[in-house]
Amino acid sequence: MNIEKLYSLYLRSQSISTDTRKIEMKSIFFALKGENFNGNEFAAQAIKSGALCSIVDESDFVDEENDIYYVEDTLNALQKLAQYHREQLKIPIIALTGSNGKTTTKELITQVLSKRYMVTATKGNLNNHIGVPLTLLSIKPTDEIAVVEMGANHLLEIEFLSNIAQPDFGYITNFGKAHLEGFGGVEGILKGKAELYNYLRDHSKTVIVNCDDEKQIELSEGIRKITFGGNPDADYSFQYSESINGRCPEIIYNSVHINSQLVGEYNLSNIAAAIAIGLTFEIPIEDIKDAIEEYKSDNNRSQIVYKEEQQFILDAYNANPTSMEAALLNFSKIPEEKVVILGDMFELGESSLKEHQEIVNLTQKLGFTKVFLIGEKFSSISNKSNFTLFPNRETAEKYFTENPLTEKHILIKGSRGMALEKLMDIFTL
Repeated sequence: MNIEKLYSLYLRSQSISTDTRKIEMKSIFFALKGENFNGNEFAAQAIKSGALCSIVDESDFVDEENDIYYVEDTLNALQKLAQYHREQLKIPIIALTGSNGKTTTKELITQVLSKRYMVTATKGNLNNHIGVPLTLLSIKPTDEIAVVEMGANHLLEIEFLSNIAQPDFGYITNFGKAHLEGFGGVEGILKGKAELYNYLRDHSKTVIVNCDDEKQIELSEGIRKITFGGNPDADYSFQYSESINGRCPEIIYNSVHINSQLVGEYNLSNIAAAIAIGLTFEIPIEDIKDAIEEYKSDNNRSQIVYKEEQQFILDAYNANPTSMEAALLNFSKIPEEKVVILGDMFELGESSLKEHQEIVNLTQKLGFTKVFLIGEKFSSISNKSNFTLFPNRETAEKYFTENPLTEKHILIKGSRGMALEKLMDIFTL
């Protein structure tokens, strides 16, 4: 099946599906494969569940009379269809990547732009080689702007996703120590994330640059820029207040004071980027202020959860050395009694033990007196006597059930695989 025929089916469909458990009426089912599943086996079931058609890449499952069609590679077909659809669109697309803060920044940008435009954005963190095509294919004829989050854990992935999404604007949140194993070190991270800059440069598009970040300035050389930050020479020059008790600082633009509900000074640049993009698309600053102040995190990213007099900072969606350090530095500014609960950081390769040890050392340097460490990697640190260690979350759950925390402020942070948000079932009983 050629791309034109596939696109004609797409135009007749209502959505795209890759999971027969969530089939929508008149959707196109793409039979993707994984280590433990073969979507081809469910192509007929998708039709029975209401799909318009199924796309398979194993000839044994083809049944054109029942709308099951063959392509050489279903994943490649999904990606090519998304790219073809993007080429038909006449709306601006904003792409963003970075080591930390991608999803929060994407949510803030979407909230701001939605004050004036019809916007489609990446759902959750569906930002990989499957998620980006699905996002593009969810863009409707009535949409006026799209915001596409792009994630990567190895070189050339952002380049690949950029060629599919073909963004008109791009923003990189930061360059931190995330996915060190896949990128082969910090230099690999810089090179990998900057692939978005390369696309924008090569195609004469526009980059959004935080002028308070030297790496962004350096690596975006030669690209048409829109700048923001504390520099008075920036296109959008902001004033920042001091962080009080770990809250995100206030941002001031043209005498308008903007206060978010987010915790952490590390969210300052995420909010500032959303403001700058809103101003770029001519949204009134008062509407931007409303959008930022209305936004409340509920996705385990810097999420604040209250139980009576206790405040939990739930930052358990992901973790790497850069974000872990930022969270601890911010949490140290809270003057009252505190507890730190940290889970292992994944995908750090050969530097894993060193990075975990440095985080542990930082907790001591910052003066935290009650620190709980969860996971095999944290259990391998050298100075074990200064901490309470658990080999896994289940052991920690048993301990906290028998020894409830009474401190007023509790930080919970770890990589996605640790699922530390499940501790909240115990803490909020």
